[in-house]
Amino acid sequence: MTKRIAMATLGTQGDVQPYLALAIAMKARGYSVVLGATDDFAAMVESYGIEFRSLGGSIQEFVTQSQFDKAMNQSFLVNAPGLLRQGQKIVDQAARAAWDMCQGADCILMHMNTSFSVDIAEALDIPVIVVALQPLNATSEFPLCVHYAPTFGKAINRLTYSAMTVQQIYYNLPRNKLRRELMGLEPRKKGGFFKDNDGRSLWTLNAYSEVVSPRPRDWPRSSIVTGYWMLDDNSGWEPDARFRTFLAAGPTPIYVGFGSMPFGAERNTEILRGAMTQFSGRVVVGRGWGGINTSDMPDSVYVIERAPHDQLFKHVKAVVHHGGAGTTAAGLHQGLPTFVVPQTVDQPYWGRRIFELGCGPKPVRRRKLTADILADALKALDTAPEYKENAQALGARLRAEDGKANAIKFIEGVMANFRPGAQRRRA
Repeated sequence: MTKRIAMATLGTQGDVQPYLALAIAMKARGYSVVLGATDDFAAMVESYGIEFRSLGGSIQEFVTQSQFDKAMNQSFLVNAPGLLRQGQKIVDQAARAAWDMCQGADCILMHMNTSFSVDIAEALDIPVIVVALQPLNATSEFPLCVHYAPTFGKAINRLTYSAMTVQQIYYNLPRNKLRRELMGLEPRKKGGFFKDNDGRSLWTLNAYSEVVSPRPRDWPRSSIVTGYWMLDDNSGWEPDARFRTFLAAGPTPIYVGFGSMPFGAERNTEILRGAMTQFSGRVVVGRGWGGINTSDMPDSVYVIERAPHDQLFKHVKAVVHHGGAGTTAAGLHQGLPTFVVPQTVDQPYWGRRIFELGCGPKPVRRRKLTADILADALKALDTAPEYKENAQALGARLRAEDGKANAIKFIEGVMANFRPGAQRRRA
């Protein structure tokens, strides 16, 4: 009988795309796969022939609302309570939809924002595997990825991961109600990030490369690093006539974009305009979900609404972006020098790693970015041979990996060794 794999993820495109890449690979290996995400990604998932299930409405609308922008740029404390209430409604709706989606599944792959998947797996008596797109298991080797410093010392490094426990409380609030109403389970007794409800370590697939982020020596054996899960573009995208004309009219441009992070669009725009008065090269600006207002730009700036990174990046010499895991992976796979302007979550970590690997300038957080700093970074990306050499060497190593195959082998091992009844506690 064909094994069925259910995947549950909540977030922006970078939180969905790796799951889709793995789903395609697993389907090609003969598995039945269903991918649950918000409605923003239905068309993308289905375009690859993967079964899609809605876990709720638009994440884009949630992220791009004015209250979110105010929380990031003005007062988090004032705006956070309303956002948290909205977020919990999103999680509750997603959990109920995921419960239906997972019926008949043999294994669940879950994103950190879908911790209710642990409860669903317990109720259905099937294995659950966490997919981490950044290093989140506690370690003494470096602090939690939200921090800008490379280390605070071993003891404090590990202590920084307690923030994950606080975040887990937020996601856990609706879980006991759902366990009782939907699943017929007793209230949770233990658990936490990367723990099941008996306090045992969950199997974890870290979907990035050890070349970029080496596996900490003090991680549990249950957490492995597979290599990136890259999604091949299926749109057939190519530069249109206007873009081809721009490319042919001068030196190869540098890409600038902030992906699905729309915070501070007006300030970002003014900084870019100012930087272009000092930089003699050219740039391609990707709008994403609105991180830059691209009106009234000079002729040296080409604006593109949306394009797959693996195709667009073939036409640029370097990249400037927010440091999201997906955009970082796309740029490094192409061997492109990179400057990261972190805004939130794991972006400071990826920016620091790019700098430490010698693939670009030291990252500068968005609130400290100026036109002068951006201009200097663009000049460095344009002219520094060491950035180009290091990025190209790294890209070659990444392209030689097969993270999806490594992940599938691991998943098959987990399913083969799973013992029914080991985690089930019915009320």
